[in-house]
Amino acid sequence: MEKPCTLLVHFDKGSPSMANEIKADLEGSDVAAKVDAMKRAIMLLLNGETLPHLFITVVRYVLPSEDHTIQKLLLLYLEIVDKRDVASGKVLPEMILICQNLRNNLQHPNEYIRGVTLRFLCRLNEPELLEPLVPSILANLDHRHHFIRRHALSAISAIYRLPHGDQLLPDAPEVVERALTGEQDASARRNAFLMLCACAQERAVAYLLTNAERVAEWPDLLQMAAVDLIRKVCRSPNRADKGRYIKIIISLLSAPNSAVVYESAGALVSLSSAPTAVRAAANTYCQLLSSQSDNNVKLIVLDRLHELRALHRDVMVDVVMDVLRALSSPNVDVRRKVLDLVLDLLTPRNVEEVVMYLKKEVVKTQAGDLEKGGEYRQMLVQAIHSCAVEYPEVAGSVVHLLMDFLGDTNVAAAVDVVLFVREIIETNPKLRVSMIQRLIDTFYQIRASRVCSCALWILGEYSLSLSEVESAISTIKQCLGDLPFYTVSEEGESTDASKPAQPVVNSVTVSSRRPVVLADGTYATQSAATETAISSPAVAPGSLSSTQNLRSLILSGDFFLAAVVACTLTKLVLRLEEVQPSKAEANKASTGALLIMVSILQLGQSSYLPHPIDNDSYDRIVLCVRLLCNTGDDVRKVWLQSCRQSFTKMLAEKQFRETEEMKAKAQISHAQPDDLIDFYHLKSRRGMSQLELEDAVQDDLKAATGEFTKDADDANRLNRILQLTGFSDPVYAEAYVTVHHYDIVLDVTVINRTKETLQNLCLELATMGDLKLVDRPQNYTLAPESSKQIRANIKVSSTETGVIFGNIVYETSNVMERSVVVLNDIHIDIMDYISPATCADVAFRNMWAEFEWENKVAVNTVIQDEKEFLDHIIKSTNMKCLTPPSALDGECGFIAANLYAKSVFGEDALVNISVEKQADGKLSGYIRIRSKTQGIALSLGDKITLKQKGGSS
Repeated sequence: MEKPCTLLVHFDKGSPSMANEIKADLEGSDVAAKVDAMKRAIMLLLNGETLPHLFITVVRYVLPSEDHTIQKLLLLYLEIVDKRDVASGKVLPEMILICQNLRNNLQHPNEYIRGVTLRFLCRLNEPELLEPLVPSILANLDHRHHFIRRHALSAISAIYRLPHGDQLLPDAPEVVERALTGEQDASARRNAFLMLCACAQERAVAYLLTNAERVAEWPDLLQMAAVDLIRKVCRSPNRADKGRYIKIIISLLSAPNSAVVYESAGALVSLSSAPTAVRAAANTYCQLLSSQSDNNVKLIVLDRLHELRALHRDVMVDVVMDVLRALSSPNVDVRRKVLDLVLDLLTPRNVEEVVMYLKKEVVKTQAGDLEKGGEYRQMLVQAIHSCAVEYPEVAGSVVHLLMDFLGDTNVAAAVDVVLFVREIIETNPKLRVSMIQRLIDTFYQIRASRVCSCALWILGEYSLSLSEVESAISTIKQCLGDLPFYTVSEEGESTDASKPAQPVVNSVTVSSRRPVVLADGTYATQSAATETAISSPAVAPGSLSSTQNLRSLILSGDFFLAAVVACTLTKLVLRLEEVQPSKAEANKASTGALLIMVSILQLGQSSYLPHPIDNDSYDRIVLCVRLLCNTGDDVRKVWLQSCRQSFTKMLAEKQFRETEEMKAKAQISHAQPDDLIDFYHLKSRRGMSQLELEDAVQDDLKAATGEFTKDADDANRLNRILQLTGFSDPVYAEAYVTVHHYDIVLDVTVINRTKETLQNLCLELATMGDLKLVDRPQNYTLAPESSKQIRANIKVSSTETGVIFGNIVYETSNVMERSVVVLNDIHIDIMDYISPATCADVAFRNMWAEFEWENKVAVNTVIQDEKEFLDHIIKSTNMKCLTPPSALDGECGFIAANLYAKSVFGEDALVNISVEKQADGKLSGYIRIRSKTQGIALSLGDKITLKQKGGSS
């Protein structure tokens, strides 16, 4: 739209013939036709038509009508019609014709006519038309119907706020204050109070403080206005009565309306940093969290609690159990936010209580009626894992319960459980014996290959006593079933072996597709005997046999798991040789392990399975066979000690990394050794309550530390100023760009460098990408050598590099044509939207496999050191390196690392860097970017291409 408008209706452009039809219908006597004609006239006016000759027709034929619909449409027509002369800017003389009609409406016996007319006057900006109507507007303040009083107060407020409104209604604040004192209607009181807040704040404050004891009984509309007023007043330098305002806010925390309660809690936190005030706000948020059923409300309240946690963690620790009750919500996002908040509030005092609550929630997820129970269970397991790592003393109470979920159908949850078990068994030696026994007892329930691999590693490393080693070997053999995995029989016997009536072996035999020629020239077929019929190599987790889970997974072609089985058996046999006094028993176990490994190799090289064994797994199993046949002390030390030492080192490094991150976050300590201690008893109380006393102390502290007078970083502002025009242009312009999440604000300074006045100067902007201009900048008149600040707001809808371009158009008195100065383009940097973030390796791999957009950038740089290149990319892209520093140590001429960042819109950005140093010293390789949306992948790729060369670029 070219000009301000209070009404928008979509309508296709009309024609002159339509305008003539409207005029004819208005002149007729049919009420329905008049209504339709008025609607069409309004739509035409809204869409740019002028209809210059229609006004007199409306005055003659529509004004006298008594129909309510026509009167309402007439007011809408008068609202949007041009009332001023375009050339002179004065009110059109024919507009005086409507004044008498409006005065009659304001004295009309029908309440509806009076009310809509008063509402129309709120949008009338011409003092010449409003002046004769003022006495009638004031008379409506004493009308018996609240509908009219309510709109009369709105009209008075709108008129008084006009540029010269105080001349039209000089005593408006006194009149409104008198009306407010005697008014009973909630909306009318709110309108009157808002008018005083905007135009006579000291009167609104006096009214609020006079009725401070009764604010809790006010209607919710008035309470919301009171909260806004308190916020506004307490931001001003004069804060002498802040304690009285805080008392009013505290009283509103128990209001029946949830919106009032929420706003009051937010206002209380913004007004006071006193622990009592923060605690009251936190308790209020927790009550809203449990009482509101809308998930959006819960998420908003949780965001407020997160903000409180960042500033007042000590107070928030006390409400952690109240926050936990929000886990009863079925929404996964709510549960995730609750768990994130609670994990940040753990202390030695509350960790046991939190873990017990989480333990009960885990038990509840076993019921099948929970929506997304598997995903919720995984979140709970991860939360308990975090608790146990930070506070190892609570691990014993939950680890055995969680081990029941090793066979969970949700593979991700089962993986989290087994990783938790692996870490706890190393960090809590006291739990080792009971955990190994529980793992042996529940091993047959495991259905996922990855969980089996990790569980086998735990059995191989932590089975130390004779009974544990023997039980572990026995369990693995039981889960593998009878050997061999498949049998070779002569062709004549193969048909008998496949008969279902075969009494000797209770199994199903699967024959190969074609016969094999043996060494002696006879034909034979290959078959595999299992306890369950395998129709396809891809076995569903739920369809595995009850005890022979390892056999089923290996027969489905999982030879990596088979190699893990071989390594585990090798470790257990080597350990058995140390703890078993009987040499014969140890040799027997060694022989049994060798038989299993050879059977796996035989299965892998057969044509029974569609895919043969891979070379890595084959080499690993052969290594195990050779090791058991010829054991040396050095090899025994590597297998029995070095593996666990490496794992211990990995855990220590992880703990060190987390500790360093926590130190970096908490660089500002809560209490320094030389901090001043405030003694409340030494402070003059003057009848102040505990809350007011605490608040006064906090204010004194802020004043002493200069928090009230903290200035912006001017040097940082200078770095973000962009020059838009050249120094020789007649108009110089520069912009300061502020990016705040979904909004971009351009503060453009325009300087007239000529000796002439520039008229109708307009900053015309356009955007490319997911950017949208919010409003159209206005026309300005710029005096010679003067400057003007112009602000433009732009909305952002996604993480994508956008471009803002445009020009400055102006007119001068001696040149008839408009002059144009083209502006430099403003590139909105993607780095303003993404920030470093962390995620688990499992989550990174899952997202990498799931995301469909990939951008592959070839490495092209002058940097010759691969680590220096990685650091340069991390700095340029504002991402976090997920690969631990230890994995990047050493000089091998090759580096591979994963980077991760998250945008303000919740989008994930994944980057993998694979770089190799060539013989000539140059780096080569690829940087791969993956994301869910195309924009972030392309924008990040462009950024890396631009920045990767290093040096001066």
